[in-house]
Amino acid sequence: MTMLFVRHEVSDYAAWRKVYDAFKPVQKANGVIAEAVFQAIDNPNDITVTHEFATPEAAEAFGKLEELRAAMRTGGVLGAPKVWMTNKV
Repeated sequence: MTMLFVRHEVSDYAAWRKVYDAFKPVQKANGVIAEAVFQAIDNPNDITVTHEFATPEAAEAFGKLEELRAAMRTGGVLGAPKVWMTNKV
């Protein structure tokens, strides 16, 4: 299993969450097996999202989706996200 981590700041968590939740069908259609959202304790607009995939290739393809970029813009993501992948061992 491959885990994709994305950390970014958003302008308004509640507004971002609505866009994120509406994006779940696109996640499922593009190989997301499981997902989770975490907020920093000291800043509710500092978000880390995890998405689990069967392969690194599926995670990379998901990260390149134009629909994902558009949703991030609509959701109020500020700046470039920090993105990394890991494999479960």
